[in-house]
Amino acid sequence: MKRSFSKVLRTLIVAAGLSLALASGMSLAERAPMAPLPSASGVDIPPSSIPANPNALANGTQAQSQPANPSIFIAPNSDPQNYVSIPDKQAGVLIQRAGQQWRVIRNGIITVYGGWLLAIAFFGIAGVYTLKGSVKLHEPLSGVMIKRFSGFDRLVHWVMAFSFLALAFTGLMILFGKYFAMPLMGGVAYGSFLMVCKNIHNFTGPLFTLSIVIFFLLFVGKNIPEKGDLQWMLTFGGMFSGKHVPAGFFNMGEKFWFWFGMTFLGLLISASGFVLDMIVPFMQIEYLRGTMQIANMIHSSAAILMTAMAMGHIYIGTIGMQGSIDGMKTGYVDATWAKEHHEIWYNKVDKKG
Repeated sequence: MKRSFSKVLRTLIVAAGLSLALASGMSLAERAPMAPLPSASGVDIPPSSIPANPNALANGTQAQSQPANPSIFIAPNSDPQNYVSIPDKQAGVLIQRAGQQWRVIRNGIITVYGGWLLAIAFFGIAGVYTLKGSVKLHEPLSGVMIKRFSGFDRLVHWVMAFSFLALAFTGLMILFGKYFAMPLMGGVAYGSFLMVCKNIHNFTGPLFTLSIVIFFLLFVGKNIPEKGDLQWMLTFGGMFSGKHVPAGFFNMGEKFWFWFGMTFLGLLISASGFVLDMIVPFMQIEYLRGTMQIANMIHSSAAILMTAMAMGHIYIGTIGMQGSIDGMKTGYVDATWAKEHHEIWYNKVDKKG
């Protein structure tokens, strides 16, 4: 009997001690400040945004607050490379915080400022055309035609031009379409449309790159800076002053487009596009999430800048200047046009007879 009583007494003492310890711990936990809750998106939630009574019942009674346990969030939310036995080593990262940073840059800086750049370029060109109209020749057409481009030159140019237009349209749909096309078309139709755009974009890209390389080889010799180019650049070819500035086969504006717009930006877009398509030749590249995110930001930024510049190139080459499209349409230009816009080249051709 004594043994049974002592056993019961020890049990009661242990239970009382555990209850007291648990009550003390809960009391301290209630008084301790709540630590920030890292969210799954990688953006920490400040304590001020957490309700004072997160578990309050509808009738106003206060449920007991539970302390946050940030350790269960911090580990998977800090880009650790854990061990996985499957071939895809990226599966070892549960939550990639850099993905949130990429999303903010893509949907914020690139989309917003890139959209403004394209709008400024478009409406700026529209304003120039409205105020000044097409640049007309000072002398009437002579009727004497001078060969400027061969058939192969024009073929490469138009392949590059139309592939660029296809890439620009589909790329803008991919980047901006959800803001205006999806509300009009609906989610399902827009998703199907975007898949078509993506396939056109992916398969047209290599053709665009090939045309850039061929066009570069064809005309690199005619785009070497020469005497008079600096004066042309400083006066914008006399576009606003109305003064004639002599130029060679290509003026400095065309050379700038050739070197920076077509070659540098075009190849930068192509290289980053090859990474996104995972078809980079002659190199071993790990197509990891971080690599793809960097390539996407480079690709989008360079493409927006090239598109803005291409608007000016297309404008001058079509409706912005009288006779400028003839060279790429027929291969020949009028002697009056050649003399007014490329006088140095015209004089060389005229001497040859």
